[in-house]
Amino acid sequence: QVQLVESGGGLVQAGASLRLSCAPNGRYALNSMGWFRQAPGKEREFVAAIHWRTAKSNYGDSVKGRFTISRDNAQNTMYLQMNTLNPEDTAQYYCAAAARYRGTSPPRYADDYDYWGQGTQVTVSS
Repeated sequence: QVQLVESGGGLVQAGASLRLSCAPNGRYALNSMGWFRQAPGKEREFVAAIHWRTAKSNYGDSVKGRFTISRDNAQNTMYLQMNTLNPEDTAQYYCAAAARYRGTSPPRYADDYDYWGQGTQVTVSS
């Protein structure tokens, strides 16, 4: 059973940076990994995703130019570097992994992901 372990959330001031990490509990044949977020009273939102083999990435419109997703094959870990954070970025951030998906571009839709982490809270104060 694939388990995803997230880390790196916290409380920061507007304009600051954070880096989230997500690592599966073993080496699996994953197509892509991604990040979603959900703020209280709002729908889950796609943040970013990366194709594990090609490193091709996709970003949600609200984070383009500020967030960077990457993966380290040797460390079997995915990262989300978040810069210029603002209060609208406050949310629970969830790591997700796609195993069944066969596309060459990492998926943007939650239904394409098979495994989810527990989430890590990011809070940005103004």
